[in-house]
Amino acid sequence: MKYLFFDYGGTLDTNGRHWSEVLWQQYLAELVPVDKEQFLDCYVLAERKLSAESIIDAEDSFVNVLRKKVGVETKMLAANGYLKVEEVTRRSYVEHISLRCDYYVRHNLERVKPLLAQLNEKYGLVLVSNFYGNLDCVLKDYGLDSYFSDVVESAQVGVRKPDAAIYSIAMERNSVEPEQSVIIGDSMKNDIRPASILGATSVWLKCEGWGRDKSSDNADSSLASYIITDIMQLLELDL
Repeated sequence: MKYLFFDYGGTLDTNGRHWSEVLWQQYLAELVPVDKEQFLDCYVLAERKLSAESIIDAEDSFVNVLRKKVGVETKMLAANGYLKVEEVTRRSYVEHISLRCDYYVRHNLERVKPLLAQLNEKYGLVLVSNFYGNLDCVLKDYGLDSYFSDVVESAQVGVRKPDAAIYSIAMERNSVEPEQSVIIGDSMKNDIRPASILGATSVWLKCEGWGRDKSSDNADSSLASYIITDIMQLLELDL
């Protein structure tokens, strides 16, 4: 194996926890008066809005992404009649949840950096992510930019997971064949199935996934070459 192709969101930044679960935990911590199903409805709608519209700027750090993301979510919750609070309270929720999540990511990434440094001694590392066009800025802010020889971002290349073509682009850009590649991610649909289609080795970081659809992941678990439950377990694998 020559190259490791990492997913970013939900893999490196949260150690396998789906971002809906990370955010919901912070909604609970802030005592936001909505239930989980109401939150999940607006989480999905907010993600679609952020992907379709130019809301995230290329210079946005991740805490600013969070402010915009949670801002859209809470406005949708309010518009749907789920969140009935004063505007000043809603804005307070946005700021506190965003700062909590940013702290959570920074704490997780302190574990990840030594892992990436060790893997970088043996493999080329490439990041392949569905993101908003500001991933380079996010990586610099978190001190991750030096670990990756290439970053392939959906907003930049015009292809989104689960389309396996985004991984093909990453492999072609780095002159590596699928059989020399390992794809590492938390999503069966977005990472492991594309790896299987391309004929690459895959490592599924199977942790706290999307709460509304876990049965299909379990049914397809045989597609993964390896299954781990903590990103640090990569060091235990004989790739």
